[in-house]
This record gives sequence, C-alpha cells and structure tokens, in this order.
Amino acid sequence: MDQLSGDKKEQKNGTPLSVDEIEIEILPTIYAIIRSVEKDPIDKQRESQDCSLKVLELQKRLESVRNQIRQLPIDLNKEEQLQRLETLRNQLLLKQKLLTKYKNIQF
Repeated sequence: MDQLSGDKKEQKNGTPLSVDEIEIEILPTIYAIIRSVEKDPIDKQRESQDCSLKVLELQKRLESVRNQIRQLPIDLNKEEQLQRLETLRNQLLLKQKLLTKYKNIQF
C-alpha cells in the first residue's frame, strides 16, 4: 500500500490514526543508500544519480511518516505524561534490581 494514499484514506474516514497503523518502512531505503555509497562504481555519474533518487525516496517516506504522526490523537496532557513517565521509570528501576538479584543468586 502506498503510504501517501494511506494518509488520504485516513483523513477521508475521519477515524483517528493509531500508533500501530503508522507505516514506517525506512530501513530498506537507508540500507540501499549505504550500499550504493559503499560500493566502488564503474559509472560514477549513474551511481550518483541512483543514490540521489534513493535519498529523495527516503525524504518522501520521512515526510509521509511525519504527516501520519501529526494525525495521532493526544490522549494525555503534559502532567499525565510526566506522571506516567515517572511510573515507568520506577518500574524499570525495580525490574533492573530484580534482574541483578536474580543474576547474583547461586544455584
């Protein structure tokens, strides 16, 4: 499915976009750019043009993702987000302590 047409469909439906519905397929494009830069081309001009096209494709994909992110609803206000972040940090610390305890147990 084309990402740009996916954006338009979501806008027409009027249904809010969820995080799981955002399509982020940028790693293959980044990998292709890196591969084209790494290899030693025989025809440097053609390879340079190919790389430029891949960079433009990456820019389009990033812009599409930005547009999708802008459509996400904001469920929590700033104070609620900070409170949730603090709770998650506390949970992380507790789990890290438990892991450390578990690693130190002698069987």
